[in-house]
Amino acid sequence: MGYLKELASSRELLSNLVLRDIRGQYKRTVLGRLWSLASPLTAMLVYTFVFSFVFRIQPAAGDPSGLNVFALWLLCGLLPWTFFSSAVSTGMASLVGNAGLITKVYFPRIVLPTAAVLTVGYNWLFEMLVLSVALLIAGSFLWPWIPLVILMMVVLAVFATGVALALSVANVYFRDTQYLLTLVLQVWMYLTPIVYPISLVADQSDRLGGLFGTSVTVLDIYSLNPMLHFVTVFRYLMYDNRLPELSDVLACVVWALVSLVGGFLIFRKNEKGLAETL
Repeated sequence: MGYLKELASSRELLSNLVLRDIRGQYKRTVLGRLWSLASPLTAMLVYTFVFSFVFRIQPAAGDPSGLNVFALWLLCGLLPWTFFSSAVSTGMASLVGNAGLITKVYFPRIVLPTAAVLTVGYNWLFEMLVLSVALLIAGSFLWPWIPLVILMMVVLAVFATGVALALSVANVYFRDTQYLLTLVLQVWMYLTPIVYPISLVADQSDRLGGLFGTSVTVLDIYSLNPMLHFVTVFRYLMYDNRLPELSDVLACVVWALVSLVGGFLIFRKNEKGLAETL
């Protein structure tokens, strides 16, 4: 209980760290905050060319929105993924990157990875706003779904925070973590239905049937990926303009809670030795 009170008293420090990072992120640049759009837009152009024009992957039109624009369909899954991967990567490096501060002054160290996630989240808000405008221009009836989109953004941020907390500690003790995470995120992205529809996986799963004589299918294993549920929910809300399946929403909430509680416990257990290790 005392630790929670200490965290509550660190709100000002947390806000100052976030503001510092936001103000310094694009300092002395001509385009400023627009640079946050550069990476997802570049990825969108590349993936649209490769998967839409070369491999001719065509996801189903939005139901009931009627949208049939591959680039917008792609961004509805890509932006949540880029937020998650950036938040986890930045949060993981936050302790090592602030080693000088940690070894000199005492404060709840948990504010560092949390501030890193919130900073990435600020950029994500800007990106999602631009995507929302593009969807509205294309004919999406997005307005009624915006509150649910924001709620799911918070749930995804909670999930990313939990993962970042655990990995930030691991990175202090094992610096290989940062290199391993890069590889894991590369594989994880292609195991998530971002650049291809999940229907392709379902078709192959049906063709193969149960694995090794069991009733477990490829789709069952594939569905264990938490980001699959987040991407699916965002596409339901933003591209299809309909309520997502309750099972997907519950999966997102459960993964977020498990991640946050697990990350917090791991961080709390190892926090005292961080300054000495760094």
